[in-house]
Order: sequence, then structure tokens, then C-alpha cells
Amino acid sequence: MLPQNLFQIHLVAGYIACLLLFSTYILPRLRAMGRFEAQRAIATLHSFRFFGLAFLLPGVVGPGLPVGFTVFSAYGDFATAVLAMLALLAARVGARGLRPFFWVFVAAFNVVGVTDLIVDYYHAIHLNLPAQAGQFGAMYIVPVIYVPMLMITHIAALYWLVRPEARAKSVAA
Repeated sequence: MLPQNLFQIHLVAGYIACLLLFSTYILPRLRAMGRFEAQRAIATLHSFRFFGLAFLLPGVVGPGLPVGFTVFSAYGDFATAVLAMLALLAARVGARGLRPFFWVFVAAFNVVGVTDLIVDYYHAIHLNLPAQAGQFGAMYIVPVIYVPMLMITHIAALYWLVRPEARAKSVAA
């Protein structure tokens, strides 16, 4: 089987598996939480996106992985992680009047994160990354498993950001 076909199968299967996991186990728990706690849980997941900087480490990814993809992806992930961590810090000191900053950082990490993923997909298509899938090396798991979960949780978080909280609670009930 051609590498690009295998990569595309993995990517689609990753989205399907993550959607099933999210809808069966994660979404019901998030719905049972208040809006603040649900966003905080999603921010915690995205705070680990600093791991994307590994795209810049020689030996972790192959030398043939295009710089046009790796640099933007690595720094987009890092920026998202920093914003998610700032949201979590603002949540911890929220009792001191910084709770509004939590919501600003939640909106920011989700907008930056979704933009990063969409631009990464654009670069991947433009640079024909599926044909070079082996160059992902140890990072292969990121686009086929981790990215689908990130995108799904970004969509949920953005959806809950624009929905009034009262409606979110009545749907959860």
C-alpha cells in the first residue's frame, strides 16, 4: 500500500475513533460540568501542545519533513499551549478577580489552536505530506491520533463559548 494511502486511512480512522471516544466518554462528562469546569478540562488537554516543538528536534522527525510544515506547526502548537496554560493560571487565581482573563485566554487558545490546525492541514496538502508520512518518525502519532482529538475539543470549546450558559445547562440536564 502506498504511504499516502496508509496515512490517509490512519487520519480518517483517527477522527472516527476520537469522535467515538469523545461522544461516548468525554462529552457526557463535560456536559455534566459547568461551563467553566468544562473549558478548564479542555484547556488542560491543550496545555500539552508544547509537545509540538518536537517537530523541530532532529532525529525525532526525519530530515525530509518540510520545514514549511514543521516550523509553523511547532510554534502554533507552542503558542496554543502557552495560551491554554495562561487560561489555567487565570482560573486558579480567579478568586482574586482574574476570572475574566480565563475567558479571554480560553477564546484565544481555541482561535489560535484551530487556526494552527487548519493552516497545518493546508501546508500538509500543499507540501504533499501524506506521500512523506514516514518522515514524521516518532511524531507520526500526532497527526493521526492527537490532532483529531485536539480539533474535536476545539470545536466543542468554541461551540460552548458562543452558547449562552443557561442553555448549555438545560441541554445537559
